[in-house]
Amino acid sequence: MQINNSQADASTAVAGTSITNEETSTFTRSDIKTLLFDRLWTNNPGMVQLLGLCPLLAVSNTLQNAFALGVATLFTLLISNTMISLLRPWLRRETRIIVYVLVIASTVTLIDLLMQAYLPHMHKVLGLFIPLIVTNCAIIARAEVFASRQSIFLSAMDGLATGTGFLLVICLLGAIREMLAGTGLLIAILPPGAFITLGLMLATKNWLDERNVSVE
Repeated sequence: MQINNSQADASTAVAGTSITNEETSTFTRSDIKTLLFDRLWTNNPGMVQLLGLCPLLAVSNTLQNAFALGVATLFTLLISNTMISLLRPWLRRETRIIVYVLVIASTVTLIDLLMQAYLPHMHKVLGLFIPLIVTNCAIIARAEVFASRQSIFLSAMDGLATGTGFLLVICLLGAIREMLAGTGLLIAILPPGAFITLGLMLATKNWLDERNVSVE
């Protein structure tokens, strides 16, 4: 089985028919490893695709805040991908985006209410950035490109891997900024510090990729 993000060979006979895709019934451990590595490194949503930059830069002033928002985003991706894959037989081309937004918004609302009930302080700190998870381009992109075209298991794995990739990047960014601020470099916790730190992280990743290519 070959996993990719290109549009599947799905088509509808007439307008109004449901989206039909050939569901992959078999997959190997190698396929799962390829998917995980792709989402965590090769096509990381934060480091490569540069999606969800608003929360990535705004909330990563401390590791704690970054971790909380990263986990919320991860669960949103996992749940929404799984639900959209479950609804795949009933998705119609004309209304699919509305269904995606409804599923994602419902998931984010549930997470928002749970955080408000059990983590009120963190909920207050993150504030508007929790509801804004709905507008994260990475989430709706995975719904359209992958979850609406693949099996429930693969869609769940894709959501888990993509969410973990985002979580790792935002936590690393938060840890670096907090550490630099602790040494007296206060610009690190300000918006310019977020852009500079992320730029250095991107440069480091590109350097590592080029180094690996040259070695091969």
